Amino acid sequence: MNLPHPALFVPHGAPTFALRPGAAGAALKALASTLTQPRAIVIVSAHWDTVQPTVGFAERLETIHDFWGFPDELYSLRYPATGCREASQQVVEALAAAGLPAISDSERGLDHGAWVPLRLMFPDAEVPVIPLSIQSRGGPEQAFKLGRALQPLTSQCFLVIGSGSITHNLRDFQLAWRNGGQTPAYVRQFSNWLAEHLATRDQAALLDYRRQAPGAVQAHPSDEHLLPLYVALGAAGENAEARRVHAGIDDYVIAMDAYAFQPQ
Repeated sequence: MNLPHPALFVPHGAPTFALRPGAAGAALKALASTLTQPRAIVIVSAHWDTVQPTVGFAERLETIHDFWGFPDELYSLRYPATGCREASQQVVEALAAAGLPAISDSERGLDHGAWVPLRLMFPDAEVPVIPLSIQSRGGPEQAFKLGRALQPLTSQCFLVIGSGSITHNLRDFQLAWRNGGQTPAYVRQFSNWLAEHLATRDQAALLDYRRQAPGAVQAHPSDEHLLPLYVALGAAGENAEARRVHAGIDDYVIAMDAYAFQPQ
């Protein structure tokens, strides 16, 4: 049997992360270099949110520029990812076996939450990519269940990546930009709380983060950007070891922490 791949949570930052990857980008590249090449990547982006789990089946995945008002250079970037219908079908079957019937989408490409980190980590686009949606209405419990459904695939050479942000408050970004670029205290407090509870495997507290974590609601006025972390955590299985691969802050308020969850 193949050793299971770690499940990953990576930041995708603002779209300009693709142009200025900085320390977080270097950390993602270094992380990818330590991995055995997977058969396929299941990418769960905060920017594909559906009522029911939906799996991408496209053979060639369009690079979606789902943002406005950024430098022209960004809109010329492409990530020439290909899919794999057989691997997509395995994802559908894994979800169904866990009681999560999924919809197939033969046209969905990769939004910037997916292609920006993948372009840094796998620049040659040599690994087939399977997009999978989140269901933000279900909160952390649904995202964790989605990840657990994917766990058997990690022993079949699938790499599960959740892409989001440890903190995500665009209003606070605008305020910080206008007021001299100071980082609000909750950004570090919240990211450190998560790091501590991931290290101690305190699943109950993590699932209840909106009530228990300092600054949780300010860190995530809506929590779709944090939910991919729960998918990755669930995919790594029981008692997975959380390794904080990178910790940092971009654009005043975006915590760019990345994690590898190693199955035990």
